[in-house]
Amino acid sequence: MDYYETLGVNHTTDAKGIKNAYRKLASKHHPDKGGNAEQFKKVQEAYDVLGDPQKKHEYDNPNPYSQFTGQGQPFDINDIFGGGSPFGDIFGQRRPQQPRQQMYRTTIQVSLKQAYTGSDQVLEMNTPQGKKVITIKIPKGVQTGQQMRIENAIPSGVLVVDFFVQQDFNYDVRGHNLFCVHSVSVLDLIVGTTFTFKTISDKLLKVKIQQGTQPDQQIKLSGHGMPIPRSNRYGDQIILLKPLIPVTIEKEIVDAIIKYKDIQDLKSNK
Repeated sequence: MDYYETLGVNHTTDAKGIKNAYRKLASKHHPDKGGNAEQFKKVQEAYDVLGDPQKKHEYDNPNPYSQFTGQGQPFDINDIFGGGSPFGDIFGQRRPQQPRQQMYRTTIQVSLKQAYTGSDQVLEMNTPQGKKVITIKIPKGVQTGQQMRIENAIPSGVLVVDFFVQQDFNYDVRGHNLFCVHSVSVLDLIVGTTFTFKTISDKLLKVKIQQGTQPDQQIKLSGHGMPIPRSNRYGDQIILLKPLIPVTIEKEIVDAIIKYKDIQDLKSNK
């Protein structure tokens, strides 16, 4: 799959143009909006690479020795030296040839919720011995680019699993922390309010906005982010408050605001 073709951009498109193209296509193909789920996954996969400067550089400048020879295809490590040891030939002797070990590589796409909870995913692969069904345990807190090596998953072979965590429309993942935006009326920022927030674990929390809260302020919910592997700890949930002006405001409120503003202007001019 050509990631540039998938997003409808080219090699000269800047980061902003790539992001705009992704947002347009993701909105068009999102399953919740009646789009094509398979195309949505392809758009996400393309943006995960082209939207990351390091991954984009590696994609534009592939290293033929950095990966195996394709998804689910065997790679024989002994083929590098033609099946033998070059050092043995130098000293006029050959070491016994090691058993041929085949390595297989595949990519598993998981949702952010799956990465949070950890779950089993069934994988069917074509091997020299025929079709092989393998159950992969998705680690809690797995991130895109992380790998799992499974010995003897396939007879005389090793399976390397690359994980790809799909982007989520509700949360932005940064390390082990989750970020999201919550729209709130400027009036609520002034007088204070409480709203209900649903975490990624589906827990409903009452979140309080203090009186006089400034626009774009962040609220941190400790321990409600992504699991931190090999520990019992979790990252944080960060909520960014996005101020909105109500579409309709009663005249009495507008008059009160004008009166308050006049008082503040008089104070500042003294």
